[in-house]
Amino acid sequence: MTRQRRTRPAGSERSLHQAYDTALLDLDGVVYAGGRAIAHAVDSLVAARAGGMHLAYVTNNALRTPEAVAAHLTELGIPSEAAEVVTSAQAVARMIADQVPAGSKVLVIGGDGLRVALRERGLVPVESADEEGLAAVVQGFGGFDLPWGRLAEASYAINRGVPWFASNTDLTIPSARGIAPGNGAAVEAVRIATGAVPQVAGKPWPPMHRETVLRTGAKRPLVVGDRLDTDIEGAFNGEVDSLLVLTGVTDAELLLRAEPRHRPTYVDRDLRGLLTGQPEVVGAAGEGFRCGGWTAVALDDVLDLRGEDGDPLDGLRALCAAAWTRAGEGSCGLDADKALARLGL
Repeated sequence: MTRQRRTRPAGSERSLHQAYDTALLDLDGVVYAGGRAIAHAVDSLVAARAGGMHLAYVTNNALRTPEAVAAHLTELGIPSEAAEVVTSAQAVARMIADQVPAGSKVLVIGGDGLRVALRERGLVPVESADEEGLAAVVQGFGGFDLPWGRLAEASYAINRGVPWFASNTDLTIPSARGIAPGNGAAVEAVRIATGAVPQVAGKPWPPMHRETVLRTGAKRPLVVGDRLDTDIEGAFNGEVDSLLVLTGVTDAELLLRAEPRHRPTYVDRDLRGLLTGQPEVVGAAGEGFRCGGWTAVALDDVLDLRGEDGDPLDGLRALCAAAWTRAGEGSCGLDADKALARLGL
């Protein structure tokens, strides 16, 4: 794949778990939400692995250690090892270690995942902005009970000129009860208090892609995620293919409005999409785009959908082609409410 301007979802005659050697899977909103497995995720991943696909879990959530993540996946029914998990905590720890001397003290605003990753790189995690010789501040998701005082601690150090790093800047995170504020929301609070801008390691930025390549050795990877601005843009930046699943943050309306760097290679409901081919979207005799039993057309101010039956996901794929083609290098602003209502999306 190259950084081409994608105007429609791609088709694949082969099932994706056979067409790609490694699935680089996001976790929150893809495999689980709030710790509970998303419908069909466990069976699909077990089947994909049995079919020869390597599984790697690439998450912007820096809260837990790879060992803890692997144990959780195993409990859910997906036998996993820590070496299969790549976190933004590992990526940001490598970034810091490249810029400060070994043995440096780093103020940690976040969970155990950050502390373990820093020690792995020969750095010393500390808890106070008043530590003598503080070399960096690192901020990652600290769970829903992160004390507000921890954000103040980061602000004190950053306002004194200590370099600031963030594992990721996801504004939201899926939970069992719905969408909640993510690490990016906490980062924004510190930015307001300091006027500073952190160096960011997580998706979609290159340090996370670098960490993933180093740890997985994937030759033909497929990024699988639920977010356009992290998972899909990260795949775009890394020039690899991607599968968007509609089990997390991104809904059909957001997908239709995606600008070029946020347009996935493939779209499916959930991880069952790994086990199937992907239908082709074709031009419909010079008028619109057809996928399955649906045809989508971009009119003056609306996206129109024609057809009476077929898989609603095929209708969404056709709508994507019409919207992305009309949008060009921008974001499609056409009204798609009626079309999506017909599909139940």
